[in-house]
Amino acid sequence: MRYLPKSPAERQEMLGAIGAKSVDELFSGIPERFRLREALKIPGPYSEAEVIQYFKERAAENSIGYASFLGAGVYNHLRSVVTDAIIQRGEFLTSYTPYQAEITQGTLQAIFEFQTLMCQLTGQEVANASMYDGSTAATEAVLMAERVTGRPRVLVARSVHPEYREVLKTYAKNSGLRVEEIPFTTSGTVDAKTLQVALKEDVAAVVVQSPNFFGAIESYAPLAEIAHAAGAMFVVVIAEGLSLGLVKPPVEADIVAMEGQSFGLAPSYGGPFAGVIASRDKFVRQMPGRLAGQTTDSDGQRGFVLTLATREQHIRREKATSNICTNQALCALAATVHLTLLGKEGLREMAEQNLSKAQFALSELLKIPGVRRTFDAPFFNEFTVEMPRSVKILNSQLLHEKIIGPLALGTPYPELTKHALVCVTETTTRAEIERFAGALKNALQRPI
Repeated sequence: MRYLPKSPAERQEMLGAIGAKSVDELFSGIPERFRLREALKIPGPYSEAEVIQYFKERAAENSIGYASFLGAGVYNHLRSVVTDAIIQRGEFLTSYTPYQAEITQGTLQAIFEFQTLMCQLTGQEVANASMYDGSTAATEAVLMAERVTGRPRVLVARSVHPEYREVLKTYAKNSGLRVEEIPFTTSGTVDAKTLQVALKEDVAAVVVQSPNFFGAIESYAPLAEIAHAAGAMFVVVIAEGLSLGLVKPPVEADIVAMEGQSFGLAPSYGGPFAGVIASRDKFVRQMPGRLAGQTTDSDGQRGFVLTLATREQHIRREKATSNICTNQALCALAATVHLTLLGKEGLREMAEQNLSKAQFALSELLKIPGVRRTFDAPFFNEFTVEMPRSVKILNSQLLHEKIIGPLALGTPYPELTKHALVCVTETTTRAEIERFAGALKNALQRPI
């Protein structure tokens, strides 16, 4: 049975067992002003069939059949049904935390494979078992740089995802870490000269995102050179992991913090996702989370062990590097399966589709009178355009055409009012792009 109601006699028996005469007496410790006396204002009562029908009707109100041009850190990509079939196998539904690590060889191997793939993608030497998401990975990368350098200040590009910067500020608020922001230029990227002026000997890390929040691709080499000359670590944040199918990996970075959502994980209303931290091997002792390693057993057979676990649960509190006690094992497994199915060629082909479709979308939008490109830097699958009217009002009109419009940048960036961040992925068809451009043109032609 799904639901077993208690009869009045059973309720009285339960109350008697705990020494209460009534339900009111049971809740007597709750002040009267906090107690609900009137009936809840909800429809019903409904039968089971009516409840099911109610939720079917609510589900039909969702955005099924809508074309979406919204990205900003969460992306709609193709996912194979094979990925879901594998991660739903019973072997992966057991305890997700390998406290008795060596007896969970399957879990450790999956973690090891994930780490290997992340190293190959980012051009780094070691990667951890995963973090909660991209925002926490970025923050943990900064805290890692603080531990390595012993310096109290960090410079973060203002073109880094606004939510990532907010998470960092929350962590830094009571830790003594000073977070300062570097402005972006008219091209939407970090200016090397501005960075050089801001750098002092107390800077632990320089944090740059690429493709950045505006979709622009940063030039790593000059920024990394300036940071390293001042003794600071160079941290690269990647919110759109699929870009690494085409864009050169950040080999100049000391630490890479990445969001793995693009690898086989659906948007899912914002999570759960899988963050990544990858770095140089010499910094591994300051890496948060856990690390799975490969070894051989007494018979010479390949085996896997939990090589590093940096929480106070495993080691002395003063030596702990993070309060991250576990990893996003199931999400990391999904990413591992997804990337294994794609392979190098598949990943590159998917990335090429993102780039070409985004280029086509930009060309279509620029045909509309009054629409202009904001930044001229190269981009991957997102770009920024300026509209002649409020983006939020335009988006409300686009919804009537079953189009989820781009992100209005005016909220996180007040100086970019009437600017929009447009996202196009391989799931966006040519027909949808043309329909979007047509609907936007019609909306702009309507009188205010």
